[in-house]
Amino acid sequence: MRKLELLAPAKNLECGIAAIDHGADAVYIGASRFGARASATNSGDDISVLCRYAHQFGAKVYVTVNTIIYDDETEQTCQLLNELSIIGVDAILVQDMAVLSLVEDSLKSDCRFSLHASTQTDNRSAEKVRWLRSLGFSRVVLARELTLDEIAAIHAAVPDVELEVFVHGALCVSYSGLCYASQYCFNRSANRGECAQFCRMKFDLLDADGNVLEHQRHLLSLKDMCQIDNLEQLAEAGASSFKIEGRLKDVGYVKNVVAAYSERLNAIVKRHPDKYCRSSRGKCRYTFTPDLRRTFNRGYTTYFANGRQPNIASFDTPKAIGEYVGTVKEIKGRQSLTVAGSAVFVNGDGLCFVNDDRELEGFRVNRVENNRLYPLKMPASLKKGMRLYRNNDLQFERILSKPSAERKIPVSMKLRVSSAGFLLSIDDVEVDMPLEHQKAQKSQRDNIVHQLTKLGDTPYECTAIDIPENFDYFIPGSRLSELRRMAVKAYAASMKAESELHVKKADAEQVDVPVYRQSYCYNVSNKLADKFYASHGMKPVQPAFELRTPQHPLIMQCRHCLRYSLGYCVKNGGHVPSWHEPLSLRLGDGRLFRLEFDCRNCQMNIYGV
Repeated sequence: MRKLELLAPAKNLECGIAAIDHGADAVYIGASRFGARASATNSGDDISVLCRYAHQFGAKVYVTVNTIIYDDETEQTCQLLNELSIIGVDAILVQDMAVLSLVEDSLKSDCRFSLHASTQTDNRSAEKVRWLRSLGFSRVVLARELTLDEIAAIHAAVPDVELEVFVHGALCVSYSGLCYASQYCFNRSANRGECAQFCRMKFDLLDADGNVLEHQRHLLSLKDMCQIDNLEQLAEAGASSFKIEGRLKDVGYVKNVVAAYSERLNAIVKRHPDKYCRSSRGKCRYTFTPDLRRTFNRGYTTYFANGRQPNIASFDTPKAIGEYVGTVKEIKGRQSLTVAGSAVFVNGDGLCFVNDDRELEGFRVNRVENNRLYPLKMPASLKKGMRLYRNNDLQFERILSKPSAERKIPVSMKLRVSSAGFLLSIDDVEVDMPLEHQKAQKSQRDNIVHQLTKLGDTPYECTAIDIPENFDYFIPGSRLSELRRMAVKAYAASMKAESELHVKKADAEQVDVPVYRQSYCYNVSNKLADKFYASHGMKPVQPAFELRTPQHPLIMQCRHCLRYSLGYCVKNGGHVPSWHEPLSLRLGDGRLFRLEFDCRNCQMNIYGV
């Protein structure tokens, strides 16, 4: 039976606990340093608390150590790895191959966590996954750009590696780990967790003659991924972990998105009980109905899951547009508007629209009278017939700002008489408490059931209790409570032992290192990584882009293609372009970036000029 894991982001301890409460089987979180979101860091104490909380439910905690590191940071990295091992995290996500050497040298046989290859290692082929497996990685986080068929082919070729796939959230336009645009333009390394979001900026698109084909549009900005309708197909393809992006998102986002995906995974398990199960324990009850439309999104796309699709980009805005709520039916005196649609509004809602200049504008609703809205200030460019979106749902935010879920592990109890006292079992875990057998003058069943099932603030709830019909003994309330506590403690200990992580060593296997045309793509930023690649027959390897900027460098490799998105991919039935190539992107400050269309590999490359 395959275990399916819903993996949620945790900006902080609050988000991590909320993710577990709302149905996550695992969370990933940044430590004090070396995570690919430099602004989402957490102390060892907070990660330790999160581990204890998650492990009650058999859920896991993964820590991101997925930046490249510099030579003067190796000692700090060793200290962090030792701390994470002592804390008891279940895995670390790794990009820099130097970390493998540090794990081996500093932890040796005491390593208590698994190694997961971060998507920053650019994992899009069976060749790459097989190589990572040979190095000791038990799991590989695949590139977001892969199709269902490509995932299935990787699983078929390397079936003993866990495959983790992104299913929801923001999309990077470049293959992860191979984006150097932020470093090239702003001296902020995406491989160091400092991405400046170059891809969300405005560009002109120019042809070789200098003609402007597109003016000031967000040509590299993608919509957000949403694979909730593809979860079963992803599982069939071989994915076992379904990852939600968002380590910078707030707790409301985490609650809503995790609950939505958890419910869908539960439905899949219910349809295929002999094929799949969840990887952690516990059932969730919510105070709200999850709705992905009502939380942060730039519009949704399934990206390349079912092959190349149109409309994966958000050319007009990189900002959240939220839920479509209707069209402007009437504007009355620049004071109010009526909306054609079935949405219900409340005072304080934030609405937005795309104006005639293809710019996103927003306004706050000050007063609501059915479908007539009175904005705090009426936007001058709002017109009849324009589509409206709600990107700030005040009522939904209020619901999610309060406790909104409870997660409990259902257990069954059984009470029996033993030779020296009484036996209480929770599921298959049994404790025996010595106690005199004292006959009861009247039935004690109701009191016994009440006392034994008072599980309070434990993560358990009793869904069935078995007491023989002829059970006619009196047990004092204090001893019943003691018996219950003994049983809960024993059960919790057994669950912890069951979920103890056994780190498997990789089988000795020689696999060639996948080759890059530009060897700075190996992101070698320290002596340990250089030594690592040399030991695998790769010498010389260029230093990381962050250490030495190449001339006219390849700064992005994208499956997103502007030819295709603008309707000019002849290979896919588009118009024959009348422009002369090469095309270029131009930032507002005048800097140019040359485009290369690699049709053989169905890829668009972006070069610094």
